[in-house]
Amino acid sequence: MTGNLSKDQHDRPAVWTKLDASGQQAAMDFAEEYRRFITGAKTERETISLAASLARRGGFVHLEDCPGLKPGDRVFSISRHKAMALAVVGTENLEGGLNIVGAHGDSPRLDLKPQPLYEEAGLALLKTHYYGGIKKYQWTSIPLALHGVVLRGDGQLVELVIGEKESDPVFTIADLLPHLAREQMEKKMSEAVSGESLNLLVGGIPVRSEEVRERVRQAVLERLAAQYGLSEEDFISAEIEAVPAWPARDLGLDRSMIGAYGQDDRVSVYSALRAILDLPAPSRTAVALFMDKEEIGSVGNTGMQSSFFTNFVAELAARCLPGYSELGLRRILARSRALSADVNAGLDPNYPEVMDKLNAARLGHGVVLTRYTGSGGKKGASDAHAEFMGYVRRLFNQNGVIWQSGLLGKVDQGGGGTIAYLLAQHGMDVVDCGVALLGMHSPFEVAHKGDIYMAYRGYRAFLGT
Repeated sequence: MTGNLSKDQHDRPAVWTKLDASGQQAAMDFAEEYRRFITGAKTERETISLAASLARRGGFVHLEDCPGLKPGDRVFSISRHKAMALAVVGTENLEGGLNIVGAHGDSPRLDLKPQPLYEEAGLALLKTHYYGGIKKYQWTSIPLALHGVVLRGDGQLVELVIGEKESDPVFTIADLLPHLAREQMEKKMSEAVSGESLNLLVGGIPVRSEEVRERVRQAVLERLAAQYGLSEEDFISAEIEAVPAWPARDLGLDRSMIGAYGQDDRVSVYSALRAILDLPAPSRTAVALFMDKEEIGSVGNTGMQSSFFTNFVAELAARCLPGYSELGLRRILARSRALSADVNAGLDPNYPEVMDKLNAARLGHGVVLTRYTGSGGKKGASDAHAEFMGYVRRLFNQNGVIWQSGLLGKVDQGGGGTIAYLLAQHGMDVVDCGVALLGMHSPFEVAHKGDIYMAYRGYRAFLGT
């Protein structure tokens, strides 16, 4: 079977050795489309906006515009521009359950504080608060762009993207020169760069008036007013994120990999989106789910802990079942099955000591099935049952999906979580399934094109059963 593990876990089949020439070309073509997507999807809003555009092109319509649904109908719903659910209605009764692939569209970044602008030493800077788990030193001395929205005082919403065009300025966080960094370099890496020092350089030319106390800061305010119609108070009602100012790039002499910001977890978003867009009318109703706030605990009204997903399923049920009831909704959810589409850590040749090599995922060896995540005794994990692991294995093998098993590091080394446990709370079976990355949560994460393609094929096979 294509996906079977060999007796030696170190000798797993590589995707490229199992694909013929046409399969290899299909993987490359898919990766090129993904590369363009992730270059334009650097915030959760941009991710959902691009996903919605592709969904409309694929024949999906707003669920709210459909008073009733029949097999083959393709619908979607969006919550506050940051969470999205898509469904293809199946031929079987909805009470038999759904096939769900759920990912998250947020990624670690730097958010501007509500009152960010200040001047120091003749320079204007913007204060930030990091979002999600980052190594703070990785965000210094790189070009950064500003992406986001501002709701002005007059009620108009202004979209900002500064730093992506070649003609745009970029921003950065200057690091301390090595000549003066003796004390800094003696600190632990987690303490060498503080959160409060992650301040963006944004200006250095003062206004001419000597009556103004902070002349460079004033010049920045005047430029914001002239170019974007923004006042300083408008920062209070703004969502502006600092993200790496570079596009996704092919990586390696053989172009086998993609290096990009935000692949955790937008590689899963794109793969799942394409899987449901390419899906013919299934037997069981198929759902692709893209949630927000996973990096900070899936909180808020766009996170997985919100009622958005449950409400979406309720709206489907009300349009598909003549005798809709709360009990019916609970049955649908409990009888569903899900893949929590999230990335895993690949074995890095530079840091093999943090991984259990026998159970570590390897780049280029297929989509990763992760039975449990969590930390410190599986805390926070949903821990998939043997029966469901067996079901997914058989499904992938029957559909030629090249897969591997993986865990997130050695026992007690660290750990992490996904939305799997929140899906499992409804009673459904769920397992984590996604692409292995190097440099996860860094400004430039690395994924293998063969794994990305197998994630798409795995998600499509799962949604279509």
